[in-house]
Amino acid sequence: MNKVILIGRLTKDPELSYAPGSGNAVCRFTMAVTRPFKKDETDFIGCVAFGKTAENIAQYLTKGRQLAINGNIRTGSYDAKDGTRRYTTNVNVETFEFIGSSNNNSSDNFNNGNDEFTEIPYDPDAPF
Repeated sequence: MNKVILIGRLTKDPELSYAPGSGNAVCRFTMAVTRPFKKDETDFIGCVAFGKTAENIAQYLTKGRQLAINGNIRTGSYDAKDGTRRYTTNVNVETFEFIGSSNNNSSDNFNNGNDEFTEIPYDPDAPF
Protein backbone atom coordinates (compact mmCIF):
# COMPACT_ATOMS: atom_id res chain seq x y z
CA MET A 1 0.00 0.00 0.00
CA ASN A 2 1.34 3.43 -0.96
CA LYS A 3 -0.43 6.03 1.23
CA VAL A 4 0.88 9.35 2.54
CA ILE A 5 -0.73 11.76 5.00
CA LEU A 6 1.11 15.01 5.67
CA ILE A 7 0.38 18.10 7.73
CA GLY A 8 2.62 21.07 7.12
CA ARG A 9 2.98 24.57 5.75
CA LEU A 10 3.64 25.77 2.22
CA THR A 11 7.19 27.06 1.78
CA LYS A 12 6.17 29.36 -1.10
CA ASP A 13 3.15 30.06 -3.27
CA PRO A 14 2.06 27.05 -5.38
CA GLU A 15 3.04 27.05 -9.06
CA LEU A 16 0.17 26.30 -11.44
CA SER A 17 0.77 25.28 -15.05
CA TYR A 18 -1.11 23.42 -17.74
CA ALA A 19 0.21 20.31 -19.49
CA PRO A 20 0.87 20.85 -23.19
CA GLY A 21 -1.54 18.98 -25.40
CA SER A 22 -4.06 17.88 -22.77
CA GLY A 23 -4.37 21.24 -20.99
CA ASN A 24 -4.63 19.42 -17.65
CA ALA A 25 -3.83 21.64 -14.63
CA VAL A 26 -0.65 20.77 -12.73
CA CYS A 27 0.23 22.41 -9.41
CA ARG A 28 3.62 21.97 -7.76
CA PHE A 29 4.45 23.07 -4.23
CA THR A 30 6.70 22.21 -1.31
CA MET A 31 5.52 21.54 2.22
CA ALA A 32 7.59 22.01 5.37
CA VAL A 33 6.69 19.14 7.71
CA THR A 34 8.05 19.12 11.25
CA ARG A 35 9.22 15.75 12.54
CA PRO A 36 6.97 14.57 15.38
CA PHE A 37 9.64 13.75 17.96
CA LYS A 38 12.27 16.30 16.98
CA LYS A 39 10.61 19.69 16.85
CA ASP A 40 13.76 21.38 15.60
CA GLU A 41 13.95 19.15 12.48
CA THR A 42 11.84 19.74 9.38
CA ASP A 43 11.48 17.85 6.11
CA PHE A 44 10.76 19.71 2.88
CA ILE A 45 8.57 17.54 0.70
CA GLY A 46 7.74 18.18 -2.95
CA CYS A 47 4.09 17.72 -3.86
CA VAL A 48 2.16 17.72 -7.13
CA ALA A 49 -1.59 17.92 -7.74
CA PHE A 50 -3.60 17.59 -10.94
CA GLY A 51 -6.91 18.77 -12.38
CA LYS A 52 -9.42 20.63 -10.23
CA THR A 53 -7.42 19.84 -7.09
CA ALA A 54 -4.42 21.64 -8.63
CA GLU A 55 -6.50 24.68 -9.53
CA ASN A 56 -8.04 24.87 -6.04
CA ILE A 57 -4.66 24.64 -4.30
CA ALA A 58 -3.20 27.35 -6.53
CA GLN A 59 -6.21 29.63 -6.05
CA TYR A 60 -6.76 29.35 -2.30
CA LEU A 61 -3.37 28.57 -0.72
CA THR A 62 -0.33 30.79 -0.30
CA LYS A 63 3.06 30.66 1.38
CA GLY A 64 2.81 29.85 5.09
CA ARG A 65 -0.67 28.34 4.88
CA GLN A 66 -1.12 25.11 6.84
CA LEU A 67 -2.82 22.19 5.17
CA ALA A 68 -3.22 18.42 5.33
CA ILE A 69 -2.81 16.29 2.25
CA ASN A 70 -3.55 12.67 1.42
CA GLY A 71 -1.76 11.06 -1.46
CA ASN A 72 0.89 8.61 -2.57
CA ILE A 73 4.62 8.69 -3.28
CA ARG A 74 5.72 8.76 -6.90
CA THR A 75 9.26 8.31 -8.09
CA GLY A 76 10.48 9.11 -11.56
CA SER A 77 13.44 10.14 -13.63
CA TYR A 78 14.25 12.35 -16.57
CA ASP A 79 17.26 13.36 -18.65
CA ALA A 80 18.47 16.87 -17.82
CA LYS A 81 19.66 19.30 -20.48
CA ASP A 82 23.27 18.48 -19.59
CA GLY A 83 22.62 14.79 -20.40
CA THR A 84 22.63 13.50 -16.82
CA ARG A 85 19.86 11.34 -15.42
CA ARG A 86 17.87 13.05 -12.63
CA TYR A 87 15.66 11.22 -10.16
CA THR A 88 12.57 12.66 -8.49
CA THR A 89 10.41 11.76 -5.51
CA ASN A 90 7.13 13.64 -4.99
CA VAL A 91 3.84 13.17 -3.20
CA ASN A 92 0.97 12.90 -5.66
CA VAL A 93 -1.90 14.75 -3.92
CA GLU A 94 -5.25 12.96 -3.98
CA THR A 95 -7.13 15.17 -1.49
CA PHE A 96 -6.34 18.13 0.74
CA GLU A 97 -7.90 19.95 3.66
CA PHE A 98 -7.46 23.47 4.98
CA ILE A 99 -6.35 23.49 8.62
CA GLY A 100 -5.24 26.17 11.01
CA SER A 101 -4.77 29.63 9.59
CA SER A 102 -2.15 31.23 7.44
CA ASN A 103 1.15 32.20 9.03
CA ASN A 104 0.42 35.90 8.57
CA ASN A 105 -2.93 35.69 10.42
CA SER A 106 -4.92 36.91 7.43
CA SER A 107 -8.70 36.68 7.43
CA ASP A 108 -8.92 33.82 4.92
CA ASN A 109 -9.36 31.17 7.61
CA PHE A 110 -11.69 28.67 5.97
CA ASN A 111 -12.49 26.70 9.11
CA ASN A 112 -13.58 29.54 11.44
CA GLY A 113 -10.50 29.38 13.68
CA ASN A 114 -10.89 25.70 14.45
CA ASP A 115 -7.54 23.86 14.24
CA GLU A 116 -9.24 20.54 13.51
CA PHE A 117 -9.54 19.15 10.00
CA THR A 118 -12.25 20.67 7.86
CA GLU A 119 -13.89 18.19 5.52
CA ILE A 120 -14.59 19.69 2.11
CA PRO A 121 -17.18 17.63 0.26
CA TYR A 122 -16.55 17.01 -3.42
CA ASP A 123 -18.64 19.20 -5.70
CA PRO A 124 -17.40 19.49 -9.29
CA ASP A 125 -19.17 22.85 -9.68
CA ALA A 126 -17.81 24.42 -6.48
CA PRO A 127 -15.29 27.27 -6.81
CA PHE A 128 -12.87 25.38 -4.55
